[in-house]
Amino acid sequence: MKVLITGANGMVASATVRHCLALGDAVFPLTRQRLDIADRTAVLAILEEIRPDAVLNCAAYTNVDGAETNEESAYAANCLGVENLALGCREVASKFVTISTDYVFEGANPGFYTEDDTPNPQGVYGRSKLEGEQRAAAANEESVIVRSGWIFGHGGTNFLSVMGKLLAEGKALKTISDSYGTPTYAEDLAARLRDLAELSVSGIYHVTNSGEGTSYFGFAEKVCEVGGFDKGLLEAVSFKDLQRPAPRPVSSKLGSVRGLEELANWEEAVDRHLKMFG
Repeated sequence: MKVLITGANGMVASATVRHCLALGDAVFPLTRQRLDIADRTAVLAILEEIRPDAVLNCAAYTNVDGAETNEESAYAANCLGVENLALGCREVASKFVTISTDYVFEGANPGFYTEDDTPNPQGVYGRSKLEGEQRAAAANEESVIVRSGWIFGHGGTNFLSVMGKLLAEGKALKTISDSYGTPTYAEDLAARLRDLAELSVSGIYHVTNSGEGTSYFGFAEKVCEVGGFDKGLLEAVSFKDLQRPAPRPVSSKLGSVRGLEELANWEEAVDRHLKMFG
């Protein structure tokens, strides 16, 4: 398969490149410097040039707090850029798979949000991602929209990804104990993105590792167990204590009713990650 991957410097994109290369795909990883997906002319031109079998869109504006004061940039990447790719894929008959987020939900549901639940994003980031979903579906009815969340993996800079490194260095961590989600290992998400590119499906799919979900504190405890780190370094705090600029869902656990095979349990994925990458 000939696969074009956007946002190539990112954690999920890097995992996706590794996975696709391992399968023998012809891979075209494009960084933002090579392709600004908000530039429709550039998007259409490069899709016409490469004519990939599939486009896996890993490009996004992911600074949740920054989006509150940089709305234009958030919408350019998360909304306009997604629409451009969806439109371009329709024009050259490429399969389009794009990543969305659990932040499209308000977070009041203590259970699992499924694809049938109605989104209600509370911040600019979530609203920009939801509008990107809607524009993708409108521009190309064959679009596959993958909602995921709490993504961790090699090369990631978010808290879940760097937690092991910080604990290994003996650093104390304030960790939220009353905010909940479903962790997703970038390597497993990458494999599912590639799977969806081959399936004759469209619409919204929730993709996370399986299990009951956890809090940030619960995730940190698991990292300590697997890595042999001192749990005494962990201090449980409330999400209200952090007073961040952007609203966040208190509980954004994702479940699926689409019938795909479950990914590995998130606890097993943490174990695999730490053994593979440390």
